[in-house]
Amino acid sequence: MYPPGSPILILLYGDLLMNKPDFFVGIDIASLTFTAAVGQLQEGSWRIVGKPKEFGNHYESFPDFLHWLQEQQLTPHTCVLCMEASGVYNELLAHVLVANHYRLAIQPPLEVKKAFKPVGHKTDPVDSGQISEYAYRFFDKLTFWQPRDEILEQIKVLLATREQFSGQITAHKNARQALLRKKVHTPLAEQAHLEAIQELQGHLKTLEQEIQRLIDQNPDFKRLVGLLLTVPGVGLLLAAHVLVLCESAPQLPTPKQLSAFIGICPYQKTSGTSVHAPPTSRHYGPPMIRKLLRLASLSLRTHNPTFRQYFERKVAEGKPKKVALNNIANKLLKFICAVLRSATPFDKNYRSVKPGCLNTALTKS
Repeated sequence: MYPPGSPILILLYGDLLMNKPDFFVGIDIASLTFTAAVGQLQEGSWRIVGKPKEFGNHYESFPDFLHWLQEQQLTPHTCVLCMEASGVYNELLAHVLVANHYRLAIQPPLEVKKAFKPVGHKTDPVDSGQISEYAYRFFDKLTFWQPRDEILEQIKVLLATREQFSGQITAHKNARQALLRKKVHTPLAEQAHLEAIQELQGHLKTLEQEIQRLIDQNPDFKRLVGLLLTVPGVGLLLAAHVLVLCESAPQLPTPKQLSAFIGICPYQKTSGTSVHAPPTSRHYGPPMIRKLLRLASLSLRTHNPTFRQYFERKVAEGKPKKVALNNIANKLLKFICAVLRSATPFDKNYRSVKPGCLNTALTKS
């Protein structure tokens, strides 16, 4: 068995991705079980082959599922498997399937839902059949899943844990502040909240140290984070979030793609003569990195002379302060992408030249 991400496995996937398979296996994931349905195009119409089968969603049952695939003559060359993204419920099964060289697509549930008209029945066999049909219809748009680097996965978990602890600290502070405002004080409750705050703050420091240690373990990650830290307003946490986000993507996203994914890209909302709403951000996407970008924007507005002048100029032009801050966040993303794309540290004295202006100047000279 080849390890995930090995050169041999990558070559194998390169050969497989070019050909549309004969069978598509839809997997509907639940907490304790999952249901698999096999679909095939027969005489010009889509058919479910046999009956969908249910398996236990735990490591001991995965060999039964692999054996069932072999019984159905569903090899990595003849089938594609597809499941909906369901967080930790599908993670272990996904690792097992990819380790056995199967092509696996993990799709957003909303995309699968929008591909079908509402039907009367809503059962696991029906859902797994729809997922298999979705994989057949949109095969050319499927992105086949590959496991994330182990260090990257650990950094992602540590960042999420830190955010949870940070929220708990805020909750304890608010609760303690409310107790201090009461006429009748309860010292034991106040002390309990204070000790919880201190303990959680210690955990935050430990988590940040572990994040830094993991980054230092990988020379590529250490180099990328070092480049990101040269950008004004970028600290360890924001750099780690950008690292996880960009390293998980097939290729380095553009600033516009990153802005849209994070949820700070302004979208227009106009229709006819009656709807003329100002552009607004949808606030979709990962909230943690969006929060850190806003905090970085606030810091740049206060402490960086260039960004402070930019903010004041936009406000003087009539832009709301919230919009001006969002503009700073988008500019910060452009700096981040430029540093990663060029693999050079941020240079505050760098001045870009539009290609059109440069061509005109060269022509005149």
